[in-house]
Amino acid sequence: MNVDESSPAVVLQEISCILERVLGEYELFDAPEITMESRLQEDLELESIDLVELAGRLDARYGSRVNFAEFIAQLELDEIIGLTIGRLVDFIVACLRSTPAQGEAVAVASADAER
Repeated sequence: MNVDESSPAVVLQEISCILERVLGEYELFDAPEITMESRLQEDLELESIDLVELAGRLDARYGSRVNFAEFIAQLELDEIIGLTIGRLVDFIVACLRSTPAQGEAVAVASADAER
């Protein structure tokens, strides 16, 4: 069975796991349920250092296909403060769908070369 890594449900699950690891670093933190409506600052209480950690983990997971720093840089301050998991998921899905995975890019290039 092939799982579409760019489906919103899969991305939400990935982001939830990443955020649980980021938030798990706070031993006293009781992680709330992470949904598409969850806000990074208000609901999950992420601080700016946590956003840096999130960016690093997104880079480790998706590589250059998802540039979280560029995404955040394009937002106004009030948009960053109100950023929801759903908006982040939408951004990641769009990135994944517009840029093939490295293995997929090699396969496409090989197929093109054979023509």
